[in-house]
Amino acid sequence: MGKEAIKIVVADGQYLTRAGLKYLLAGQPQLKVVGEATDRDELQQVVKAMLPHLVIIDHHNTDLFSLADVAWIRSKYPKINVLLVTDDHARSHIFELLDLGVNCILTKHCGPEEIVSAVLATHKSEKFFCNKVLEIILEKENDVDISCRPSNLSTREAEIVMLIAKGVTTKEIADQLCLSTHTVYTHRKNIMKKLSINSVSEMILFAMHAGIVKP
Repeated sequence: MGKEAIKIVVADGQYLTRAGLKYLLAGQPQLKVVGEATDRDELQQVVKAMLPHLVIIDHHNTDLFSLADVAWIRSKYPKINVLLVTDDHARSHIFELLDLGVNCILTKHCGPEEIVSAVLATHKSEKFFCNKVLEIILEKENDVDISCRPSNLSTREAEIVMLIAKGVTTKEIADQLCLSTHTVYTHRKNIMKKLSINSVSEMILFAMHAGIVKP
């Protein structure tokens, strides 16, 4: 018997977008769209009924879907991964998503290969940013030149930065490194102080510039 197909729910208020995604994903034998949703009520119903591996959520129209829907999935079904699609290219918006722990982001300008790659990476709980989002994250017009900051990080701190930038939770970091969650929080506080940063998005940006993680 072959591997189980990756079950996907597509949540988007636009029929053409849903149809396009379904058509594209249908061409991949390992992927299977098992449900659709046009608003948050339908999303909750189809997730409960189908228990997919992955949900693709449109974040363009916040009247239909919002980050609260991502939080709901994470709370009720922590094993379901979420790929967020946004049409808002504002740097502040992308950084807001990063700060809220969204680690897989596409824009509606992505091509077929990038979309499939994003779906596969999201399913494996990997971090994925499409090229457009990466351009925004790594944009040089930043208030602070993170790439020029001396790090002075210890080996343990650099390891924690790498894990945070990869989207690993504090509890998972603690378990993986055999530390208490309090110790991880203390390291995180010290790291932010050393780097003069105030958010997870800035930490991800630093990690990319410093080569601690690859985009």
